[in-house]
Amino acid sequence: MKAAFWVSLAVVAYTYVGYPMIMFLLARFSSRPWRRGQVEASVSVIMAVHNGAHLLRGQIDHLASLDPSCVREVIIVSDGSNDGTAEMLAEVNDPRIRTIILKEQGGKAAALNEGIQGASGEVLLFVDIRPKVAPGALTALLSNFADPTVGCVAGELLLNSDGHDAAASAVSGVYWRYEQWIRNCEAAWDSPVGVYGGFYAVRRELATAFPQGIILDDMFQPLAILRQGYRSVLDRTAFVTDTWPGKVAGEFQRKVRTLAGNYQLISLAPWILSFRNRVLFQLVSHKLLRLVVPYFFIVMLVSSTWLGFDSMAWRAIAALQWIFWGAAALALRVRLPVIHRFAAAASALLVLNAAAVAGLYKFLFTTGPLWKIWSVGRASDASVPLEARRGRA
Repeated sequence: MKAAFWVSLAVVAYTYVGYPMIMFLLARFSSRPWRRGQVEASVSVIMAVHNGAHLLRGQIDHLASLDPSCVREVIIVSDGSNDGTAEMLAEVNDPRIRTIILKEQGGKAAALNEGIQGASGEVLLFVDIRPKVAPGALTALLSNFADPTVGCVAGELLLNSDGHDAAASAVSGVYWRYEQWIRNCEAAWDSPVGVYGGFYAVRRELATAFPQGIILDDMFQPLAILRQGYRSVLDRTAFVTDTWPGKVAGEFQRKVRTLAGNYQLISLAPWILSFRNRVLFQLVSHKLLRLVVPYFFIVMLVSSTWLGFDSMAWRAIAALQWIFWGAAALALRVRLPVIHRFAAAASALLVLNAAAVAGLYKFLFTTGPLWKIWSVGRASDASVPLEARRGRA
């Protein structure tokens, strides 16, 4: 039992502390800077949407306002929408905006593939319906392609958490800043495992068609570009704002879909687990270990509780864990005085690990296309001024 506890603790500590520190040191002492400069390349913006009529008009206006000197076209693909999205797109008369209407829903990957096939720009910019691109962000993003070794670039996501409950705010706040820090360290050393899918660009000649039904297009495409010998990088000056679910239940469902997508990615692209994937170490340490960490948390709790029957020290270790997870669960329901911030962060950790378990269940037992396991709710598109978001990011 003692061995089980200490091995489990080592896995958890490596996943959440050890690996990030390794990447920080590699980025600090063995970084690989890339060249930035003025890039005059034509851009095809590609956006897939399903039943997004409530946000579509505003996003069309936003995308149409992007720098016309580099944005050749905006391709919007309606993926089997039945809420008036297709009719709204039919009314668009901007010559730069091209629409593709798919009568049957085939998933985001199928819609993006249609957009890629019809694109004519030298750079493909993938966006979602909610994010808002900051002024100058597109120019900043393109500047990274001045380095011929760069094949994929993602921007800096600033999350709006106004009106969110405590656990959802912790995911959008503390957790996302932690996640972005790790990704930036990975990019400084070589390349991140994945990017934010709402605002990233790739060289047209390197773009790979997405496997049918894939959920994590923002992991598959960068990894496919790395496989061709290029880098994926992050530009921390290319700001984009987005809003994730404001309630913990919505955030839980979002993470279940994402984590189930990790299992699906392995099944659809098994080469990512081979040495043909030069960021295999990062993939295992950053993504795959997080899928199994929940079970090591359980082993730690059970083993220390068992050992606590004969040892006061182990009883104290077990008690601390029970208090931690109890506070995390309770904070999902009520606001705990004094320890509110700590409890909210614990709740976020609980939600993320519970989602990893649920994600495996969904992957194994979902009948029909996996991309149907989560329907996007009407996320608020309200945002605070960009300057204020920079101060909090």
